[in-house]
Amino acid sequence: MNLIVVFLQKAIAQGIAILYGANGEIVTEKSGNLNLGVPGFMYLGGFAGFASAYLYENTVASPNMVLCVGIALVCAWIASMLGGLIYSFLTISLRANQNVTGLALTTFGMGVANFFGVYILNGRTATQSLVYRTFQTKIPVLSGMGVVGQTVFGYGFMVYAAIVLAVVLHMVLTRTRTGLNLRAIGENPATADAAGISVTRYKYLATCLGAGISGLGGLYYVLDYNQGIWATTGQIEALGWLAVALVIFTTWKPLNAIWGSYLFGLLYWLYQFLPSLLGITVASYMTDLIQMLPYVVTIVVLIVVSLRKKKENQPPEHLGLSYFREER
Repeated sequence: MNLIVVFLQKAIAQGIAILYGANGEIVTEKSGNLNLGVPGFMYLGGFAGFASAYLYENTVASPNMVLCVGIALVCAWIASMLGGLIYSFLTISLRANQNVTGLALTTFGMGVANFFGVYILNGRTATQSLVYRTFQTKIPVLSGMGVVGQTVFGYGFMVYAAIVLAVVLHMVLTRTRTGLNLRAIGENPATADAAGISVTRYKYLATCLGAGISGLGGLYYVLDYNQGIWATTGQIEALGWLAVALVIFTTWKPLNAIWGSYLFGLLYWLYQFLPSLLGITVASYMTDLIQMLPYVVTIVVLIVVSLRKKKENQPPEHLGLSYFREER
């Protein structure tokens, strides 16, 4: 039983970073922009939050941990939104190719974050910071209530914030005029423009907001999941691509992204627990094959959704295409 509890905890904790990235990309893609820069934005958010928390705690005599967390969140949000602003300018204003631009920003974000992250550490591998303990603070009393307490309440605040965010996004996209306008732009920007909706403004806002949400996933990974240790192994990049895959897997629905992220976390950690759960010995060369399972499942879902051709499960019709107003 203890092994299963640990397995579930690992899966949920791993899935939260993916959930942030997926929700950010859902917002972006609802506007018709296909942004493959999610891993780069997660790197930028993780680095900015990590660096700001590190510098604040090491330059102030008596640092306030709550203020330190606030600084990390704000800096992560701003840095990743700036990345989204660059993407928006290139693809919306200059009408550059969205796929190429997204991939370029992924490389840019990874390079900037890793270079300056290692530079700030000056050879050390950890922040030597206590701020991660604030991020990891569990819900008092409830987290100690046996198995249920461990698996449901035994996480830091960013885990629950991700779930609340997914619910809020669902409500906004399905129950508000803003969400209706955003979805209309993603489906047919020319018609939305003719109806008086500012296509450019909505695309900019959705893309920058989506990038900011994705950046929080990188911050969560570094200062909560990874306990304040800067990730130089490319793990954030892997989570970013899983987030992009999760958007397709959940058919562009924020609520589906909640359980989908946990499923991806389960599949991702499966290779670690198979020997103990089922008594199956996993050879080292099989590890990468098992970690491919989330992508394989996504491909299967994509095939099924494409064959059924239900409108509500399809991507926005204008996804990945630039809008030329003069061609209306």
